[in-house]
Amino acid sequence: MTRIVLYTDQPILTQGLRSVFTEASSFELQAVASTMPELMEIRAAAVPDILLLDLTSEVTFGALTEMKRVMPHAKIVLWVHTISTELAFQAMGLGVRGILRKTLPTDLLAKCLGKVQEGELWVEKALTDSFLSAKRIALTKREGQLVSLLSQGLKNKEIATVLMIYEGTVKDYLSRLFQKLLVKDRVELALYGLKNLSAGPGAVNRSPFEDMPSAGSLPVSGLRSIVLERAPEKVAPSVAPSHNIRRLPTVRPNFH
Repeated sequence: MTRIVLYTDQPILTQGLRSVFTEASSFELQAVASTMPELMEIRAAAVPDILLLDLTSEVTFGALTEMKRVMPHAKIVLWVHTISTELAFQAMGLGVRGILRKTLPTDLLAKCLGKVQEGELWVEKALTDSFLSAKRIALTKREGQLVSLLSQGLKNKEIATVLMIYEGTVKDYLSRLFQKLLVKDRVELALYGLKNLSAGPGAVNRSPFEDMPSAGSLPVSGLRSIVLERAPEKVAPSVAPSHNIRRLPTVRPNFH
C-alpha cells in the first residue's frame, strides 16, 4: 500500500483524487493539507511514501527544500498545469521524483505514482528536452543567497543586514551578477530569480519582510544555479498523451 499525503488548495481536486485512490486499492490517501502550515503540521502524524504537491504559489524552491528536510523519506511529486523549465530544473535538482500534468488520464496518473514509488523518475519528454536546450549558470553560495533575497523584494541595505555584509559589498555582487547573467538591472535579475524560485513572477504575493530572516539567524538558503530557458517555444503542451511521458533511470540527476 502506497501512502500519499496531498497538498492542494482546491477542494474539488481533493475529492477527485480521493475517488481515484479509493478505486486503486494500492494507494491510501493518508492526509490532505490546503496550506503549507497545515502540511508542516501533518508531517508529525503522517509518514507518507509520496508527497503529492499541487503547484500553487506556496510551492517555491524554499518550500521544496524544507519539505525534503522534514520528510526526507517521502518521494515528492509535483502536480501541475504548467511549470517553467527553470523551476522544474531546480526541483529535480532538489530530488523531486516526478512532475505530472493535471491533464493526465486517471489511470496514467496512478501508473506514474506507482513507478515513482518503485524508485523511478517520471517527467514529460517535452520538459526533459527543454532541460537540454536551457542554459545553466552556476552561482556561488553568496550569489545564490543574494538572488533569493532580491527576489523577495529586499533593497540593498536590507540584504546587507540579513547577510551581515556591507551595503557596498551587495552592490559589488549585483554588478558582477549583472555581467554574469547578462541582465541590465536588478528588476530583470529578480525576475530570473522568481522563475527559478517559484511558480512564476506572480507567485510571491506576501510582504517582502514576512519571512525575511534576521541578521545572525540561520543561514539564508539560496539557488545553486540560475537556469535560463533558451527556447520558449518548446514549452510542453497543455495535454500530455501517454507517449509523451518519459520514464527516466533511477539514478538521481546531478546538478552540482
